[in-house]
Amino acid sequence: MAETPLSSLWDGLSPHLLATFYVVEPSQDDMTVWHRSETDASEVVAPFTEANFEVDLTWQNSFENAGAESKAPALMAMLQSGSFQPVIDAVFGEKGQPTAAKLSEYVSQAFGRTGITKLNSTQIFLGMPCYKITGTLLFRAWRDAVSEVETPIDKLMSWALPQKLSPDGSIFSRAVQTTRGEMGYLDALMPSVAPLRIGMRYKNRNFYPLVIENISMPLTSPINSEGHFVNIELQITLSSLAAIDRDDWANTKTQTIAI
Repeated sequence: MAETPLSSLWDGLSPHLLATFYVVEPSQDDMTVWHRSETDASEVVAPFTEANFEVDLTWQNSFENAGAESKAPALMAMLQSGSFQPVIDAVFGEKGQPTAAKLSEYVSQAFGRTGITKLNSTQIFLGMPCYKITGTLLFRAWRDAVSEVETPIDKLMSWALPQKLSPDGSIFSRAVQTTRGEMGYLDALMPSVAPLRIGMRYKNRNFYPLVIENISMPLTSPINSEGHFVNIELQITLSSLAAIDRDDWANTKTQTIAI
């Protein structure tokens, strides 16, 4: 059961304009199945302005350099444009010479021709990176600057930052601790804990699992007499944990996570 959302007061605003963020975690039985976190049921809710979903699909023309244009670009350009005729005239002199006439006839046939075909212009799909979601989250205080502005932002930052970074940077010292039985092998090899994965519900779609790639908080935002922020526009960049296919996209609208 979700806790009381961390949010500013947005009475009268359509819930479809509010983005809800929550922590997700993989199932112990199947690491590809994600669900709401049982240890952190917090939600951060805020209007999401200038929101943009971007997916970059990588298509490449692998046969692009298979034509004659790539082997002898200058020669092919002269043949296609008809600019090879002055070279013939300069080499053979009079146009009436048999050799010059034959060359001129041959070169004239290449005018306006190209080596591009349907095969060497066909693109193939090479893959895609993770999709990205960018936008601006709005937080402003009506009654309490701490609970309506700073607490939601602190929660987002706690999700974005590593859960724990080991103060000991030497793997040798950790190896010594392991031989003494003071530390496990996994803790010695990977002593830090990565940031949490989150989900986002926005306009009838659930996007998850996501990672927070960037948070930009303007420190010059307005404050009250006690020094607490009363209004902040928080720019955020989210990325999917892995590339998606069309079934994953369909599931963003049809599949929910026990909200």
